[in-house]
Amino acid sequence: MKKQFLYVFLALITTATINAQARGTKLGYIDMEYILENVADYGEAKIQLEQKAQKWKLEIETKKIEINKLKDALKAEKVLLTKELIEEREAEITFLENENLEYQQKRFGANGDLITQKSVLVKPIQDQVFTAVQDIAERLKYDFIFDKTSDLTMLFAAKRFDISEQVLKALNRTDKREQLTKKQQKELEAKESKEDAIDDNPALAERQKLLDDKKAAREKILEDRRLLQEQKKKEFDDKRKQILEDREAKKNGTVPSNAKKVDPAEDAEARKQNFEDAKQKKAEAQAKTLEDRRKVIEDRKIELEEKRQQTLEEREAKKSGTVSANVKKEAAVVPTASSDTIKEAITEAKEKQAEVQAKTVEDRKKIIEDRKKELEAKRLKTIQEREALKKAKQEKLKENTNNN
Repeated sequence: MKKQFLYVFLALITTATINAQARGTKLGYIDMEYILENVADYGEAKIQLEQKAQKWKLEIETKKIEINKLKDALKAEKVLLTKELIEEREAEITFLENENLEYQQKRFGANGDLITQKSVLVKPIQDQVFTAVQDIAERLKYDFIFDKTSDLTMLFAAKRFDISEQVLKALNRTDKREQLTKKQQKELEAKESKEDAIDDNPALAERQKLLDDKKAAREKILEDRRLLQEQKKKEFDDKRKQILEDREAKKNGTVPSNAKKVDPAEDAEARKQNFEDAKQKKAEAQAKTLEDRRKVIEDRKIELEEKRQQTLEEREAKKSGTVSANVKKEAAVVPTASSDTIKEAITEAKEKQAEVQAKTVEDRKKIIEDRKKELEAKRLKTIQEREALKKAKQEKLKENTNNN
């Protein structure tokens, strides 16, 4: 019986040791100064406190100036005063100096108003920060979290262990919840759970960052296209306005001063150049899209290869009865994200890509239609100008005939 109990006890100790080794010790740190500087309430209160401090400093300097004036007056009149009057004025000056020094200590001393009000200002925010740190530590299984700005000396700290942004995000969430309705709070909680899943998995966070970068690049392309369309629209409006002015001039029987003779060869060359430019831009956009797709496929292949390698290592570890080094490392640092979250992120990325492609096709159709309208307007303008010139020549010829 004793032997059986001993075996069970040894087995429990071995299991606990293996679990501790597999998980490892997880560390993190925060930068309290950075967090406080990025909290809106603290910034406003700090400005008010600095204004008070400036006011106190001004009062102290004013009293010093008054005391110096009394000293200068005493020095100038000392020859004309009696000994009793000199001692009386010196006593008054000493009293004012001591009073000013006491006031300075009261405002800026070790236990002065400035230090006291700073601690009162910081304490509520520090309590919120400590609560957020405890929640993050429990959720992400941290063993130790330090404060970089405390008395603890940190000679080096890697940026990947900094959780200050997560703490700021938690504080901002708390402020937002107080101003939202129940429906908005549910939507915010769903969004927060998705963000937490990304924060918990660095691989997923890296992928999300790539998606955000690609989204920003696509938005920039769309913005450039929008600006180009606005520019073309403005040119079209100007040309339309010019055509209307030419029609009015034709009705009045005059030739507009800004009417220009259009050379058909130059017009054809300009249209050809515009077509070549549009064709080149389209080819560049298609090449960039293909490059982005190729990069996504390569990243996916690398990820699948790593997963396959990890699966093979785990199987080998199970066969040999040990835990692989990669599993230990990932268990110590990165909590594994659920497959549903990854699938959801991939599905969302595909939907966004499909929307962008549909938008691109629509923009191309619109550009082609605008180009057709622009060419038609040019053709009409050329015909009208030719008619106007022809009519002017006929009238001139008729006038010369009548004169003869």
